Parts: sequence; structure tokens; C-alpha cells
Amino acid sequence: MVGTQQQPLQVLNALDVAKTQWYHFTAIMIAGMGFFTDAYDLFCISLVTKLLGRIYYTVPGSPTPGILPPNVSAAVNGVAFCGTLSGQLFFGWLGDKMGRKKVYGMTLMMMVLCSLASGLSFGHTPKTVMGTLCFFRFWLGFGIGGDYPLSATIMSEYANKKTRGAFIAAVFAMQGFGILAGGLIAIVISSVFRARFPSPAYAVDPAASVPPQADYVWRIILMFGSVPAGVTYYWRLKMPETARYTALVAKNAKQAAADMSKVLQVEITEEQAKSMELKNEAQYGLFSMEFLRRHGKHLLGTTMTWLLLDIAFYSQNLFQKDIFSAIGWIPKPKTMSALDELYKIARAQTLIALCGTVPGYWFTVGLIDIIGRFWIQLVGFFMMSAFMLGLALPYHHWTTSGNHIGFVVMGNH
Repeated sequence: MVGTQQQPLQVLNALDVAKTQWYHFTAIMIAGMGFFTDAYDLFCISLVTKLLGRIYYTVPGSPTPGILPPNVSAAVNGVAFCGTLSGQLFFGWLGDKMGRKKVYGMTLMMMVLCSLASGLSFGHTPKTVMGTLCFFRFWLGFGIGGDYPLSATIMSEYANKKTRGAFIAAVFAMQGFGILAGGLIAIVISSVFRARFPSPAYAVDPAASVPPQADYVWRIILMFGSVPAGVTYYWRLKMPETARYTALVAKNAKQAAADMSKVLQVEITEEQAKSMELKNEAQYGLFSMEFLRRHGKHLLGTTMTWLLLDIAFYSQNLFQKDIFSAIGWIPKPKTMSALDELYKIARAQTLIALCGTVPGYWFTVGLIDIIGRFWIQLVGFFMMSAFMLGLALPYHHWTTSGNHIGFVVMGNH
């Protein structure tokens, strides 16, 4: 239930006008590491799918390395997003029932355990290995689905009015570092294994091009997602429940004042806390006519723009490795060993993240409170549309020799 209050809660007013202080940046890092881990876990799979194809689906005597069958590729790449959708709905509801802090810890532990389990996928046949991998990645996505909205919610409920946009954008910007970290980790691990277990190109020796140790590589990359999640678990447990939840949902304004006084320099006396009562509360249900009248237009606008953005953003990040091969930026698979291919895919995706994704996030952080949410989103959508059309319409132009750099520059934007 949502309510209106005629007398604003003083604890919430104190948070809105509180000066920017160190704990705000601590909250950005703690919540941001959730987005960092979410992005790493969701996109690291795109780095290793070609390696999985070589390991489990190479046909003896074939002139080209094995690839994942289309249905298997779709499942491996997309199953985590099915879990994410389910997790967002479930943990979003649970976060309003139990509080952000409790649910935050639950989602984090699920992410840690399922990241480790994904790397331990097992089976005697390729089908069973992919099946267990998909099972664990679904539940990984389920945990991510809970972490994703709660991280943004917690930051928005801690932030002050003046810098709320920049703080929330900074939390989201950690997603760019997560994508970048995925590429860097894959580069490091593939480089170590390439040096330790050198192997010829597939065209030279198909069997030797995939050393047995390559099966460890994709597992280590997937399991590494548990590291940033585990590192931040302690700090998440130390965070108090947000004052907005404690005061408005749990209806304990005194506890909200006490919690915030521990971490933020806000002046809230016990007498003020006792007077923080919700008065003349007019109740209306979620998705009631009153709710739709007050919030329906904004909810529809934000959800639809996010949906349209994610169609482009996630599909591009998951499948750009295939585009790299198609335009010739990455050599043909048969001219490389399995670990060479992984290294070059990771290097390409790292370059895209470093030169395009990460700067774009921080451009928004710097300007969102200056030019406003509406205009910065409008500019972002316009640039995405323009550059995607510029890549798609003259596609054959970009596939010719000498034009690959132009394609990469366009794709970075």
C-alpha cells in the first residue's frame, strides 16, 4: 500500500537536504559493486561460448571448429535473463515486505553460490554439461534480478536531492566496469593458459588446438564472478536499513532516525523522531486507479524506455563477438587455437568497453544533474539510433578490408 502524508517526515527531509559526505560514496561503492557483479556475471558468458563450442561440439574431421548449436547457444546466453526477470519480480516484492537490507544479503549469497556452481557444471555428455550450466545460470540470474533493482533503490533512498541523479548514475556506471573486468579477466586467464599450454591453430592440428586444460579456463572465468560479490558481502551486512523503508513501510521513524544518525551527519533529535507520524494517510493499492492516475504515466515511460534500451544494449553485448568475426576484425576460427580465439574475443570486447561503454556511463554521471534526466536520455537514444543505423545500412561496406576500424569506432559510440 502507498500513502500520502500531509506532514512530511523530518527524518526524510533531513536526508534530502543532508550535505554530501563520505558515507554517500561508501554507499555508492557497496551498491555499485552489485551492478559490477551483475554485469560481470551476465556478460562473461559471451566471452566463453565459442570456447564451449570447440570443447564440446567439435566434430572429428570437420574443416571448421565446433560451435554451439543455435538452440544451445540461445539457452546458454539467455537463460540468466529469464532468471533475472523472475528475480526482479520476486525480490522486488520481497524487498517491500522484509526490507532492503535482508533481501540484499539473500540475493548476494545466491549470486556467490551460483557463480561458483556455474563453473562446476558437470555431466558425461555435452548436453548434460550445458543443461547443468543453464540450471545454475538461471538461478544466478534470479539472484541478479533481485540485486539489480535493490542496488538502485538503496542508493536512491540514501541520496540527497541535490546529487541523487549523479549518485544513482554512479551506481549504474559500475556496470561498465563489470563488463570491462570480464574482458580483462578473460585476457589474463587465457594468456596464462596460452603460455603454459601452447597449442596450434585448428587448421594445423584440430585435436591439439583445444588442450584439455581449456576446460578449466571457462570455468575459472565464470567462477570469478563470486569474488566481487563475496568481497562486498560483509559491508552490505553492515549497512543499516534505509530510513525511507523503516519510516514509511515499517513505520518506525525513531529507528530510522537512529540508523541514519550512525552513518550520516544529520541532525535528528529523539523528540523529532517521536513526532514523525504519518497523519491523514489516504491509502490506495498498487495499480489501483489512484495509483495509475498519480504514477501510471511515469511508470509506463520509464519502463518502456528501459525495455527498448535493453533490447539493443544486451543483444549487442552478448552477440558482438559474432559480429567481430563476421566483419573480419577477428581472424577466422580455423586459423586460431581455442585459447587464441578466446584471447582475441576478450581483447576486442575490452577495447569496446574501455573506449565506449565506460566513458559513456561517466559522461552521464557528470552531466545528469546539469542538463537533466530527460535531455541526457534523449541524447543517448538519438546517438544509439544514429550509430546503429550507420552500422546496419552500409553493412557490407564495413565488412571489406580496411574498413574494420571505422566499424569499431562507430560501434564504440
